[in-house]
Amino acid sequence: QVQLVESGGGLVQAGGSLKLSCAASGRTFSTYHMGWFRQAPGKEREFVASITGSGGNTNYADSVKGRFTISRDNAKNTVYLQMNSLKPEDTAVYYCAAGLISHSYHYWGQGTQVTVSS
Repeated sequence: QVQLVESGGGLVQAGGSLKLSCAASGRTFSTYHMGWFRQAPGKEREFVASITGSGGNTNYADSVKGRFTISRDNAKNTVYLQMNSLKPEDTAVYYCAAGLISHSYHYWGQGTQVTVSS
């Protein structure tokens, strides 16, 4: 079992930055692929970014490439999402997720709200 707790969301003006964190329980954090997803009101949940267990490979949705950066600190059991040049369309609840297989996530956090004002 892995428990995930996101933090760092909030209200920011367009063009601003936020850094989300996701703290994971357990002693096998480095074996998990980690991902960030988001869901805006009235929309389907969508993929944002992912990172392999070692941190050596990352993947991003086209909509956030060049603006968002996913990283992890396995010593702290934490994955991060640095979000720069935020746009109103980035407004959503952001979730982190963990899985033993790439793009197959079994554990989810409760989400953190990000609101970008224009």
